[in-house]
Amino acid sequence: MSAIPFDTLKLARRLEAAGFSAKQAGDTAEALAEAVGEEMTTKNDLEILKRDLKIWFGSVLVVAVGVILAAIRYLPAAH
Repeated sequence: MSAIPFDTLKLARRLEAAGFSAKQAGDTAEALAEAVGEEMTTKNDLEILKRDLKIWFGSVLVVAVGVILAAIRYLPAAH
């Protein structure tokens, strides 16, 4: 995944022009660049997660039906 280009110096200068102190502007720009630079979830990641959840749910359903059928088979017959 490629990083999103982010100009921290430009942001810091704009924040200073808006009334932030130099330290506040620099710290804010750095924190924002750090947050933007982290990996983000993509639509493809969500589609893979959706597929995996469907497979997991299907597997659980098959096992649950198997357990129920086995329980019915081995229960004592009602008279």
